[in-house]
Amino acid sequence: MDKQKFIADETIRVDKFLANKLNENRNQIEQLIKKGLVSINSKPIKKGGVKLKLNDIVEVTLPKTDEITPKEADFEIPILYEDDDLLVINKPPGVVVHPAPSYKEATLVDWLKQKGYSLSTIAGDERFGIVHRIDKDTSGALVIAKNNKTHEFLSKQLKDKSMGRYYLMLLNEPLKEPKCINAPIARNPKNRLKMGIVEGGKDAKTLFVPILENLAAAKLFTGRTHQIRVHLTKLGRYILGDTTYGKKDQKIPRVMLHARELYFTHPNSKKISIIAPVFDDFKKLMPKGIENEKISNLSSRFDPYDGLCNQ
Repeated sequence: MDKQKFIADETIRVDKFLANKLNENRNQIEQLIKKGLVSINSKPIKKGGVKLKLNDIVEVTLPKTDEITPKEADFEIPILYEDDDLLVINKPPGVVVHPAPSYKEATLVDWLKQKGYSLSTIAGDERFGIVHRIDKDTSGALVIAKNNKTHEFLSKQLKDKSMGRYYLMLLNEPLKEPKCINAPIARNPKNRLKMGIVEGGKDAKTLFVPILENLAAAKLFTGRTHQIRVHLTKLGRYILGDTTYGKKDQKIPRVMLHARELYFTHPNSKKISIIAPVFDDFKKLMPKGIENEKISNLSSRFDPYDGLCNQ
């Protein structure tokens, strides 16, 4: 078991407090509470709604990851960068990042365990080392922490937006010009399987830049569920293969969205930027004659347009 200790610096519900500290959703925190793994001032609690007082000591016991037997993963994951603190992988399309009750196949977490990686436990058994996630059909760069100190360090960057991602996508129609969409996102009240632009939802901001024909790129300023796909609906566009937010009768087998570039600060203070090569299924649908230079350094392509999102 791995025990984490925090001192309350505000009056707040304990589940919300721990969700912020551990970069997890409240459902994950609730599971820890139900298992008797959370205490306040050395007394175990039973409900996440307990209100903390200033300087309360909150302790969380995280189960060891080797307590869960991984499923056999019959796929390989390209590693883009690795050192003693972290690794960055190029997640193939079709691979789910972490286990869920409704998903019975092997996941990225199972692959990591199968390879014998010793990774962080701060996010619990199911999210072994996972700092952030991308959807099953989305491919691309993903950073994974090897220890809790690195996990916390990277999670803070996710919150303060100093960790960033640039995505490539193939659209049903070309974008006419760079565009910033700043619109709140929440669960679609008419369809619980979808997200939507909903008044009172969580702030969400995306910058879209056209590259060539129907190939475009996006920079995330926030990290909401389905953010790129939802914000594209405001532009009258959808990603090829996206039958949730686009046409239902598409023959393309997956959403053509790729996390091309990931940048962050390493715990040793080194600035890191990783570019993830696109997979063959994406490459086959790209505009003919596209030069690698056009997509090799997306960060520089966005620099002239960042001001659009500051207006």
